[in-house]
Amino acid sequence: VFQPGTDPAAAPLLLLHGTGGNERHLLPLARALSPGAAVLSPRGDVSEHGANRFFARLAEGLFDPAEVTRRTHALSDFIAAASKHYSLDLSRLTAVGFSNGANIAATILQLRPTVLDGAILLRSMVVLDQPAPPASLNGKRVLLLNGTADPIVPVEHPPHLATLLRAGGAEVTQQMVPASHGPIAADLTAAKSWFAA
Repeated sequence: VFQPGTDPAAAPLLLLHGTGGNERHLLPLARALSPGAAVLSPRGDVSEHGANRFFARLAEGLFDPAEVTRRTHALSDFIAAASKHYSLDLSRLTAVGFSNGANIAATILQLRPTVLDGAILLRSMVVLDQPAPPASLNGKRVLLLNGTADPIVPVEHPPHLATLLRAGGAEVTQQMVPASHGPIAADLTAAKSWFAA
């Protein structure tokens, strides 16, 4: 889905849904976050028992680095091509990802940092345990929003992901919200505050 922006000053948003979501899943969040922003929202093209994802997993929390890397580059190429087609400014593009979508946004920052200007990652975990290249993320802002009672994301993952992104120079804000794996109103409040700063 592509929705043109109504406010030229608003940074464009890239929406990346979670497992079982689709290209419309995060549209209400995007509109609440930045009503006038242009929005690019692809659908994950990997099916896990009929549920859309951006990359396959071997089991809950277990990933094949080669698969993740291949899918990250393919999505990055799509984003770059779509940005040209729709005249989106990649230097201002902020990803808003949930779960599997947040994870691939993080791997884009690690492997293809020029594709994004920043990211809001809801319920992300470490998928590629490698630091971003030095200085590759200088000037880029990342917000990590994780739940205090999340049964899917191990408690040590958010601070470790923050460390991997900071290695590339990213300005990372990490915040825990009183939630399980699903998003809650506090996520929107935190995201709006961070996005407006």
